[in-house]
Amino acid sequence: MTAANGIDHDPGAAQTALHRCTAHVAAAFAMLTRRPRLHGRNPWPLAPQQLAIAAGLAVVIFLLVMFLIDAAAINGVGHLPRWIVGFFDQITDFGKSGWFLWPLGILFLGLAALPSLPRLPQLVLAAIMLRVGFLFVAIGAPGLFVNVVKHIFGRARPLVGGSLDPYLFSPFSWPAAYAGLPSGHAATVFSVLVAFGTLWPRGRTLLWVYALLIAASRVAVTAHYPSDVLAGALVGAVGALLVRRWFALRGLGFSIAPDGILRQKPSPSLRRIKAVARALLAQ
Repeated sequence: MTAANGIDHDPGAAQTALHRCTAHVAAAFAMLTRRPRLHGRNPWPLAPQQLAIAAGLAVVIFLLVMFLIDAAAINGVGHLPRWIVGFFDQITDFGKSGWFLWPLGILFLGLAALPSLPRLPQLVLAAIMLRVGFLFVAIGAPGLFVNVVKHIFGRARPLVGGSLDPYLFSPFSWPAAYAGLPSGHAATVFSVLVAFGTLWPRGRTLLWVYALLIAASRVAVTAHYPSDVLAGALVGAVGALLVRRWFALRGLGFSIAPDGILRQKPSPSLRRIKAVARALLAQ
């Protein structure tokens, strides 16, 4: 079929690509939700008693920050030089999850729609898709959790109502003004830190700088109290770690040794990725 602009369109090819994409996405979902392959005596990083202690310690730290630091920090923002606040105002939106989820989601779907290749290139392509899928889930899952619980807690953001009240809560409120706890930006950047840092350890220093700057910006622009940011960072980091272990328990991109140590499986080399790209372009 030839369109009015002279470009050939093949509805059959588009339908075939859509079918491939749907089939591959369904297969990926089936692998992600299958029963785990247990490794070692304890498939999870902490025993129940240790988990309870860690959760209790996190709550205590959060309460201390809320009572001792939150109000003072927001008051201190008013004394910062204007250029510092302006800098944080310029960068704070780079902590939105859409900067990562949209490109990763589109890339995953694009890879899923690619035509079949010989076995070795197909395995390389599958390994790339697996890592893209891991990044998407590791960033998206904590973000989804945060977007639900922040409306359940209903903590007011700083200066809502014209006064500084760190103890103002309105549970089960849906307005954005009462969606302060936890910080979604902090959850995103710390899940990015863990997820990307797992796959590319050499980039962790840069990732730490990025995460800390965005986290600080949420307080500097008075969008969150420090305790909101602390809670968001904890949710993002722990959420990404749990997603990584979820993948490892199913043998997807990671493995768990009998001693409980989690390791990343070998990634395709750049040479092989280039070879796959050439094979796709040749089709």
